[in-house]
Amino acid sequence: MVRLRILEILEEQNHTKYWLFKQMDLSYQNFNRMVLNQTKSIRFENLDKLSDLLGCPVGELFEKTCNSNEE
Repeated sequence: MVRLRILEILEEQNHTKYWLFKQMDLSYQNFNRMVLNQTKSIRFENLDKLSDLLGCPVGELFEKTCNSNEE
């Protein structure tokens, strides 16, 4: 399973979730779902914007996790 590391990156950079929300131009509901890994899809344009705002390559936004069914 893959998840976004947005909250961890924000913490590393001393930014808040609110700061990122104001930059992203999304509804709060959609933004919060994305940040909390509760969405099934993300637009490429949003990934690109996240990458630019957080100053990291798109690949660093993701983390591969173990699926509990595979253990």
